[in-house]
Amino acid sequence: MKEMIKMIVVLSLICALSGLTLATVRQATSTRIEEQVMTYVQGPALDQIFSDHDNNPVKDRKIFDTPNGPITVFPAMKAGKLTGVAFETYGKGYGGDIGVMVGFVIDGSKLEGIGITTLKETPGLGARVVEPEYRDQFKGHSTASIALEKQGGDIAAISGATISSTGTVAAVNDAVKIFNTIKDKLPTAWGS
Repeated sequence: MKEMIKMIVVLSLICALSGLTLATVRQATSTRIEEQVMTYVQGPALDQIFSDHDNNPVKDRKIFDTPNGPITVFPAMKAGKLTGVAFETYGKGYGGDIGVMVGFVIDGSKLEGIGITTLKETPGLGARVVEPEYRDQFKGHSTASIALEKQGGDIAAISGATISSTGTVAAVNDAVKIFNTIKDKLPTAWGS
């Protein structure tokens, strides 16, 4: 009986030390992981959206509170003046959530464009939402009405990938709602 208790105590200590080690490593690397995601996932999506800016949107980002929680907003500036903003939202795709970086002109009347950040869609079908032929439909599009053609809009869905197309449009529409809740805070956030 003493041997069994001794084994339980030893195993409990090993598990506790392992858990503590993992928690410490996670805490120590979380900032670096976040920087890597910003630089190598969100940064390229921002480059697809903003073509004319002279700042680094990733470094100049700010966090805004919304009714659904905080959101990171990336600014596009030209000669020190705020010209547009972008942030990431998600829509349901066939293989899981599709991350969509949505850019807006500063008055919110039009989209600057979209960039896909994350997806697990079927290669050759749903994964085609990353292609310029699909993404470019959103460039300069009015924020008043964004819908697929089959829903009465003017965004052409990807053939054979209706779920991915619908998820992308849903993410853009969510972004429009979020933009409308923070738009009054934007002009003063970056001092322009």
